[in-house]
Amino acid sequence: MALPAEARRRWKLDRGGAVEIADLGDSLLIVPAGRGGLRALLSAAIDDAGGYSALAKRATTDEPDLQ
Repeated sequence: MALPAEARRRWKLDRGGAVEIADLGDSLLIVPAGRGGLRALLSAAIDDAGGYSALAKRATTDEPDLQ
């Protein structure tokens, strides 16, 4: 798979490099490997959002059908 030149330069993948890919159904999440991986990225995002319970509360507030 080819990534845009701007992304390769930003992520220092100019000479190739490993990436991790998460299939989100209708899109792909591509993250450079070696930075803790997708699990670490998602864990940090969850922590920054206030944890699982805060995210669940926000999701059910924003989408009442999820309650």
